[in-house]
Amino acid sequence: MPGAILVDSGILYALFCRRDKWHEPATAMLSANADDLVIPATILGETAYLLEARSQAAGVIELAGWLAQPRITVEGLLPQDLRRMTLLMSKYPRLGFVDSSVVAIAERLSIETIATTDRRHFTSLRPSHVPRFILVP
Repeated sequence: MPGAILVDSGILYALFCRRDKWHEPATAMLSANADDLVIPATILGETAYLLEARSQAAGVIELAGWLAQPRITVEGLLPQDLRRMTLLMSKYPRLGFVDSSVVAIAERLSIETIATTDRRHFTSLRPSHVPRFILVP
């Protein structure tokens, strides 16, 4: 899916938590961009948990409705992703399950751009399909 943007949990959380410092940049970037959005299924539980834990239950309802847009694909894991995640977590010990799934899915779908608030993990690793990810916003 070249040209698509893969969306990480920090951006989704910020999108539905109006008091988050990333809310305005996330909203502006996703509103201004017409590219297809890929949402790893693995980030949805984490995003919903963060919203619920911080008294943002209405945000979870908004998230569910937002995901139904035609330009959004919720992408599950394939066996090859799990194998790649194992390698990534071994090579980058601080990279957890969810972040490694984001990388594996981006690699499989040849996505270069990740919408994320997590600069720590995504700037230090080297994806297999491009020299570096493009991180937005």
